[in-house]
Amino acid sequence: MPATGGTFHISCDGVQIWERKLDGGFPEAKELKQRVRDRIDPQRSLGHNDR
Repeated sequence: MPATGGTFHISCDGVQIWERKLDGGFPEAKELKQRVRDRIDPQRSLGHNDR
């Protein structure tokens, strides 16, 4: 999405799952994987990332 001022957001299925200003920076890989999983397949295990 074109923007100015460093806009950074991630959406999945049209739902925003991360927004830099609201969530306080950039996501760690573990947090991002968990949020995407929670959106598309909440019952799926991420193995070591769920610990």
